[in-house]
Amino acid sequence: MSVVIVHRNPLEPFPYDRWLRDHEGPVVVLAARDRFEPFGERIPEGNLGYTHLELFDHDDEVPGRVARLVAEYGATHLIGEHEADVLRVAALREELGLPGARAADVLPFRDKALMKEHAARAGVEVAPHTVPRTAADVLAFAGVHGFPLVVKNRAGFNSIGLRILRDSDALTAFLSEAYGSKPDEQRDEQRDDLLLEAYVPGRMCHVDGLVVDGEVVLAWPSQYQYELASFGTDPGSRVDLALDPGDPLTGRLLELTGRTLAALRLPGGRLRDHAFHAEIFHTPDDRLVLCEIACRSGGGKIREVFHTLFGVNLAECSIRAQLGLPLPDVARAVRPGRRPEPARMAGQVLMMKRPGLIHALPGVPEEPWVEHFWLYAETGQVVPPASGSADFLTVAIASAPTRAECERRLRSLGARLEEQVRIGAVPS
Repeated sequence: MSVVIVHRNPLEPFPYDRWLRDHEGPVVVLAARDRFEPFGERIPEGNLGYTHLELFDHDDEVPGRVARLVAEYGATHLIGEHEADVLRVAALREELGLPGARAADVLPFRDKALMKEHAARAGVEVAPHTVPRTAADVLAFAGVHGFPLVVKNRAGFNSIGLRILRDSDALTAFLSEAYGSKPDEQRDEQRDDLLLEAYVPGRMCHVDGLVVDGEVVLAWPSQYQYELASFGTDPGSRVDLALDPGDPLTGRLLELTGRTLAALRLPGGRLRDHAFHAEIFHTPDDRLVLCEIACRSGGGKIREVFHTLFGVNLAECSIRAQLGLPLPDVARAVRPGRRPEPARMAGQVLMMKRPGLIHALPGVPEEPWVEHFWLYAETGQVVPPASGSADFLTVAIASAPTRAECERRLRSLGARLEEQVRIGAVPS
């Protein structure tokens, strides 16, 4: 059994050699060159212990190079876990006759308009939305729903390109940028790529988990204590925290996520083994409104937080399940007949990159409850603004016996990080 992996991340969070230690056959990695240095990793030289590792620079290279590698190494499986790759990899599986999910299976998880259509039919509440073809469509929607309005790419991720239009000036600027001097004409090159939504107030929750052979075997909710879209303007610490088993939201979020997954699953489809990451608003009037859901593990350090909760790495288990390998970590975490619950609470505190010259950074925290710590810059380095909601300057994962204590620890650590990080203007 041979596998080709399309990889669009740093390698540190994805140790395929360890994850596939009992895999018999070649492991071939095709990796995006531009995903290493921004995360403090050197561009790989050599094969790093894999059967073969090569780099790509442009997306349009990927299909041809995948086809060549599949033929050269007799690949029986093709894997791609990044949001930018899941649909492309599914289409290539179909084209090359390899097992696994097809493009039609993955599309409801990638096209946010189609996703909301499927979910709404199953009784899952979603934000009012439209796919505007013209500026007149945007104005009509704004006239009905008012401000704020949310503009996003139908196939976007990491909040890249997401905009919140809070007033008529912001709307006018957006219309000029998107539709130019011909507001009543359809845009030619990007006519269907935008999704326009009414703003949903409230705190964003996320549910992460694993599907094996079409069934949810493990899932747990957390709650962002910040607004994802503020990644470019928030200079402080940001906390993301798992919910307690006894929290009234926990069961409701798990149930809604299960219904959403069922709604997006095609009858007879081949998307049977995958991780998932759902984002759901909890509104001030206690409604749960689906934002979106992906058929891959959560980005940032959500995988590491989940591992702290359950001893399960969702990306590792998703890949092993797709290859038909055993899942011993899942077997240890799941007890037949009852809902799996974490033995302890966990969460993360992070700071986003912001532009300037770095004068000082924190050292590694010494508290025993700090499970992991990362820095993605060095003193003396000039850093650009954050490019997305996972473009971190520093991240720490903490654990505690209770959610309240975990939050206290994270906020205390976050305050210390804010004091220790010093970024100034770049000398002219």
